[in-house]
Amino acid sequence: MEFEAVIGLEIHVELNCATKLFCDCPNRPGDEPNLNTCPTCLWFPGAMPRTSREAVQKASLLCLGLGAELQPVSAFDQKVYYYPDLPKGYQLSQAHLPLARGGGMDIIDEEGRPKSLRIHHIHMEEDVAKLVHEMEGRTPISLVDFNRAGSPLVEIVTEPDFRSPHDAMEFLKALRTQVRYVGSSECSMENGTMRVDANISVRPKGTNLMNTKVEVKNMNSVRHVGDAIAFEISRQSACAQSGEAIVLHTRLWDPDKKVTVAMRAKFEGPCVPDPSVPSIVLTPQAIEQMRAQLPEMPAARAQRLVTEHGLSGEEAVYLSTDPDVAGYFEALTGHGVLPRTAMHWLTTQLIPAVRERRQELAKTKVTPARFAALLQMLARDEINANAAREVLSHLFDSDETPESIVGAKGYKQVSDPGALDKLIDKVLAEQQAAVADLKSGQGKAMGFLIGQVMQASNSKANPKMIRDLMAKKLA
Repeated sequence: MEFEAVIGLEIHVELNCATKLFCDCPNRPGDEPNLNTCPTCLWFPGAMPRTSREAVQKASLLCLGLGAELQPVSAFDQKVYYYPDLPKGYQLSQAHLPLARGGGMDIIDEEGRPKSLRIHHIHMEEDVAKLVHEMEGRTPISLVDFNRAGSPLVEIVTEPDFRSPHDAMEFLKALRTQVRYVGSSECSMENGTMRVDANISVRPKGTNLMNTKVEVKNMNSVRHVGDAIAFEISRQSACAQSGEAIVLHTRLWDPDKKVTVAMRAKFEGPCVPDPSVPSIVLTPQAIEQMRAQLPEMPAARAQRLVTEHGLSGEEAVYLSTDPDVAGYFEALTGHGVLPRTAMHWLTTQLIPAVRERRQELAKTKVTPARFAALLQMLARDEINANAAREVLSHLFDSDETPESIVGAKGYKQVSDPGALDKLIDKVLAEQQAAVADLKSGQGKAMGFLIGQVMQASNSKANPKMIRDLMAKKLA
């Protein structure tokens, strides 16, 4: 029997707010343990939570960016369960009246066809504390860090529209791009600002059955989400083939062994309205004001890059996937760099160099103005491409202008016909075999000869002039 998967995702996104959701403590989970705490986020009895306006606004913008419909009234509930990282015994979440409903993302499926994947609802909630497991001598101990307790989260709950690991991975990539554009979160699974749980079941293909699902946690990259779903589909299909019952429970993904491992039975505690937190009321005017704050979204930006800058659709989509990359490109063109030059040097030289140095494009010393100045020198034939790459490496470590680096390092291009003539004559005299090959129709010999002239000039010669002068000599 052939089986198909039914998959839904629960995606937790940490909002990049200055403070926590219900108090004024800094929202910096990575600080020294238990540094950013108060009676409210330590969950002392009697401490009164106060909802952060910034968190509501950022969560609302995120919902609008995902096409969801903000609800006029949303409210917090007590999601009751006990665990060491939640010692008060309940988490403030929105179980009954979520912040938004609906929305979704469009992806391209494995057959190259467009596919819409729906969101069921989006709700706000507070994060829990963090357990830190250590060894005290030979005894394992667990400590609790409350820096993360009370950090503002949104949870995006999808419909069970996914049928493959590909669907889930493409959805997460698209969602991450949308949220980053809105500016509500960095959405980094590696840094923990986006966490994904997958609910997976299998059924005979062609039926509409909804079978028992299994939840998989502990996935810290998009690739791990795909791998975990693929493994679980295979495991559950084997169980179904053999007649083994699939039990509702939670599993963990082991990225080293590439398997899911049983963790615990699935527990759903009661959710009761919380009387201490007022409802969130959004008027139609407030919703429209927030909608007006939305930036140009990726699809619209990609289309504009095609129209205004003559890029291909594929190039425009690549740039628009990351708002920092798209912004950098447009800053370069704003400084007078031709779009084709900006696209080539940004994607083949600058971005790889930034990644190699483990920097962020928006924070590197190679600002658009400095990089544009370098590319303009290249366009004016003041330096050649080899020299431009050398200067680029210096821009990461120096505050000097590209012009200063070119002058200090002697990178200025040799374009004097007399000086180039001498170099060409010397190379042609020394490379008679290559000259003969060229005259016999072997075109590759021209590239070799130009390379020899470049080497003789310490890579300072103008390669365009070399080719023209050499062609005239050999005609």
